[in-house]
Amino acid sequence: MSRLLVLAGPTAVGKGTLIRALRDRHPELWVSVSATTREPRPGEVDGEHYHFVTEQEFTSMTEAGELLEWATVHGKHRYGTPRIPVESSLIAGAPSILEIDVQGARQVRRNMPEALLVFVAPPSWEALVSRLEGRGTEDARERERRLATAREELDAAAEFDEIVVNDSIDDAVAHLEQLLGLSR
Repeated sequence: MSRLLVLAGPTAVGKGTLIRALRDRHPELWVSVSATTREPRPGEVDGEHYHFVTEQEFTSMTEAGELLEWATVHGKHRYGTPRIPVESSLIAGAPSILEIDVQGARQVRRNMPEALLVFVAPPSWEALVSRLEGRGTEDARERERRLATAREELDAAAEFDEIVVNDSIDDAVAHLEQLLGLSR
């Protein structure tokens, strides 16, 4: 059975960018698709970027034990990782990765202690703010909410097995490849 790598970190730190770069280099890498109660952003496809579900559907999933982890993120929307696809990927021996928030990573630590938890950190607070503003996907109120959460999440970095500073995508991807045991 393969080892699960859990990638977490604050908003706009580049988790999605790192995963896309990893998948470009390693198409065999399996990446979990989270369920969420938030509305899709422009260009997001249901089942590819997220499984977009209603509040009622999400509640049913949690009550049935269908989620490996779940959390309310930024005090607003719920996100969670469907359990069966993760377990199936690991049994198949595929290199597997979850992109989740810090709360979810803590739950995975309890539910799958053998998972490797990796915190993605920004090179600086200013870089994180700039990246979030540069995305242009959130209004000012949502950016402030996300930055407040990011401050708390940065304080949790020491809870993780590894910290990867996303200053250079190539360097960060190389570090993740090493952690996943992938050769280029």
